[in-house]
Amino acid sequence: MGDPMRGLYALPPGVHFAREFVRGLLDRMVGQPPEALARVTILVNASQTMGEIRRAFDRAGPLLLPKLRTITSVDPGPLAMPNLPEAPLARRLQLARLIDRMVRLRPDLGAGHAIPVLAQSLSLLMTEMQTEGRDITDLESIDTGDHARHWQNALAFLRIAAEFHLDEPWRDRPARQRAAAEQALAQWSQGLNLPQGPVIVAGSTGSHGATRLYMQAVAALPQGAVVLPGFDFDQPQSVWDNLGDAADDHPQSRFAPLIRDAGYPARWTDAQPASPARNRLLSLALRPAPVTDQWIAEGPQLPDLVPATADLTLIEADQPGQEAEAIALVMRDAAERDECVTLIAADSGLIRRVTAALDRWHILPDDSAGRPLPLTAPGLFLRQVAALFGEALTVDRLLILLKHPLTATGSQVIGRNDILRHTRDLELKLRKFGPAFPDAPTLTDWATKGDDSRKIWAEWLAGMLDRITPLARDRASRPLPDRLRDMIALAEALAAGPGGDVQASRLWQDKAGTMSRAVLDHLLEHAHHGPDVGPNDLCALLITELQAKAVREDVAAWHSLRIHGPREARLYANGTVILSGLNEGGWPQPLSPDPWLSRQMRLAAGLPVPERQIGLAAHDFQQGIAAERVILTRARRDAEAETIPSRWLNRMMNLMGGLPDRNGPQGLAAMRDRGNRWLAMAEAVARPTETVPPARRPSPVPPGPPFRELPVTDISLLIRDPYAVYAKRVLNLRPLPPLRPEPDASLRGQTLHAIVEALLKTRPAPDTPPEVLKAQFLAITRDTLQTDVPWPTARAFWAARIEGIAERIVADELARLAEGTPTVIENRGRVSVPGMDFTLTAKPDRIDLLHDGQVVVYDYKSGTPPTDAQIRHFDKQLMLEAAMARRGGFDALGPVDVGAIRYIQLGGEGRTFDREHDHAIEGGTWDGFVELIAAYLTGRAGFTAMRAPEKTSYAGDYDHLARYGEWALTDTAEPRKVGDHG
Repeated sequence: MGDPMRGLYALPPGVHFAREFVRGLLDRMVGQPPEALARVTILVNASQTMGEIRRAFDRAGPLLLPKLRTITSVDPGPLAMPNLPEAPLARRLQLARLIDRMVRLRPDLGAGHAIPVLAQSLSLLMTEMQTEGRDITDLESIDTGDHARHWQNALAFLRIAAEFHLDEPWRDRPARQRAAAEQALAQWSQGLNLPQGPVIVAGSTGSHGATRLYMQAVAALPQGAVVLPGFDFDQPQSVWDNLGDAADDHPQSRFAPLIRDAGYPARWTDAQPASPARNRLLSLALRPAPVTDQWIAEGPQLPDLVPATADLTLIEADQPGQEAEAIALVMRDAAERDECVTLIAADSGLIRRVTAALDRWHILPDDSAGRPLPLTAPGLFLRQVAALFGEALTVDRLLILLKHPLTATGSQVIGRNDILRHTRDLELKLRKFGPAFPDAPTLTDWATKGDDSRKIWAEWLAGMLDRITPLARDRASRPLPDRLRDMIALAEALAAGPGGDVQASRLWQDKAGTMSRAVLDHLLEHAHHGPDVGPNDLCALLITELQAKAVREDVAAWHSLRIHGPREARLYANGTVILSGLNEGGWPQPLSPDPWLSRQMRLAAGLPVPERQIGLAAHDFQQGIAAERVILTRARRDAEAETIPSRWLNRMMNLMGGLPDRNGPQGLAAMRDRGNRWLAMAEAVARPTETVPPARRPSPVPPGPPFRELPVTDISLLIRDPYAVYAKRVLNLRPLPPLRPEPDASLRGQTLHAIVEALLKTRPAPDTPPEVLKAQFLAITRDTLQTDVPWPTARAFWAARIEGIAERIVADELARLAEGTPTVIENRGRVSVPGMDFTLTAKPDRIDLLHDGQVVVYDYKSGTPPTDAQIRHFDKQLMLEAAMARRGGFDALGPVDVGAIRYIQLGGEGRTFDREHDHAIEGGTWDGFVELIAAYLTGRAGFTAMRAPEKTSYAGDYDHLARYGEWALTDTAEPRKVGDHG
């Protein structure tokens, strides 16, 4: 070879690793025959690195290529062990079975965790123990002090799991890798079984124990070399000497053991980074915390920071949406100029935002990660089907499933458009009339009122609901294979549709469908290893397995726009690199808690501490920021609160801000200025092309009589918020009921009304014993709640409250029955207003005819009854019902004299409230009502929005239509004619 390869080499951050690695290798092969390169074995850290190295060889022209493999597949010489079973899923399921038994015996050890999640974390722990060469004795040696008893309980279980998992190491790839590395190190150090050609490990940081051990073995070979990526040559030797376990969060910490074993690395090539001055700045900014005093000593020695950061741009957006818009603009600009730009993002949500923003210009970037399988159509469909198990089917979940694009795609008798039409019709029916938990009988009457297509579809859906109902009620643990088969069968039946076939559906088609089916088949193959699972564990297991997969769709992506994860930052140093989401909790992401071992326990057992992940992420950042042109982005706020800049960005900004002699503050300001230009463009793109002035407070005056009839319940609304009556009665608009009914105050009031109405319809006698009437009242309460309130918790709570006031309600009811007879119970009445074409209607809760011929008008209230002042000015319902009774508005009574108006409280203490009433007050209320109606019928008054709301926090059904918020309650409303006034 032109230059012998032996020992440790490195490339600095900011150079294209694959290209420089290939250039350095070819330089060393100068003067060698062509076949010499074919004898070289290159072991890389990942398949992405392998792909980049292959492309770099392609650019070098015709060559005999070396052998390229990933280091995780290493099986040197006699350690090659083909045909060994690799079933990590089976391992996890076996561990899940152990955990299930543990939790049954000691629920406190697994409290708050799903069994599949615990099995996943335990499997990762066992894998770490294998790769780091640890066994159960290392765990047994941990000193836990005051927590010894609890630790002994957990250790007893870990001992069983470790014996099961670690006693057969050849079954697991991590164990084979560790054994291969140990045997290679032992044999090669004695000159035995040496590789026949040069061996090079390229691009690995040695973050895992087995990999690091193998790299040490290769570096010691006569023809072995290790080429490290992103090595900080600017870091002083004194820092390297003290870079120990306490600095696991430092970007260079993974290299320290290799340097201690193989010495300081040489440069693989003479390539310089895009900005050596910037690399020096970052090297100093990211020094370990114990030596940040070096900022004071070395900071003044840095070069001028304005030119050093000339190719750095800092975008600090107000919120994540604006950050995504700015990133999309950068990528669009690069696409227009046909330049390469790479977005490095750890936040999948931000990636989706950026992709959506680019779609505005029909630009699709090349996302190396693809779409996570759980977010594809088949993945979402399977998750929704799994969620049907063990949970009562609600309206919203049913409709989400029916509207899914894979549902009923195999139907041969009904087209997709008809299916969606029937679904929309069913949605309106369920929104208006319920029930909250639909079942097959729900569809019977509805289906008979449609065409043949609806009947076929409803019959199929009723059959599916009959199939879902027992699965929803079954919350017990069942064998995992049975659960999986039930889920797959239900998913296929839903995808097949009426008279359809799953093979004709789109469920298992295209890449996502094929991959989803493969995941389920793999689960079924090993399901017998797992424990019995309940519905929640089934969902957790399905999501865990789906999340491990991603789908790259066959679409034509823009060739120069790439999206990659942080781990791939080392591969791309040319063009523009965008490091996004630079907030704490975003990049770096928060550390996942270990339910088995604390940080101190890991240290004592010789296992990696959680901060190692921070160090690896820091190394990715250090390599990314060393690219040719770099844009750093973050959002100052997220959906919940203000954010904190990423620790690495914070360090760099703090260091620059403290070096005025090196023009650090000026350089930082220039970075922000460049970012602000992109933010200004993003704001301009989001800004409407035309300025829309704020709406004025509406007060429409429709042509002609706006209505000829109103219910008495609308009169209070007409006084307080006339615009709501206009929208409801003139425009004939009604708010759409919520998709998921809830046991709210409205339903509670309706239920209480129904209970009392049912009691009165039994015609109880005044001399009924109180205990008998109370028993009857409570029996009606139970029956009504069982029918109308399908939520067990709300039903129990309401029943208890009603039972608490039942005695008083019964006593007051017997007193009322002694005074008179309930004559009008929820019966409609109407009175025409003389001199105008208008009728007032009412449906009073109750009117009793007293023994003296007078009547008492009652209204049931589940809340607080209105006061006399509120009745005089706003709440005129009872007073107008009394006026209607005096004018013969109720057929069962004829014209009668009104003796009183009262409110019966069905909540609180169950009291009865008398309110002020006499002929003069009643007459004045009627005259005021007639004058009010006349003003609207003749167009003298406009329907002003929120004319006199009871509270400023009032929220009406039509506030969005009135565009409330663009105007304030203090704004003057000017009546304006709308429509055709002739």
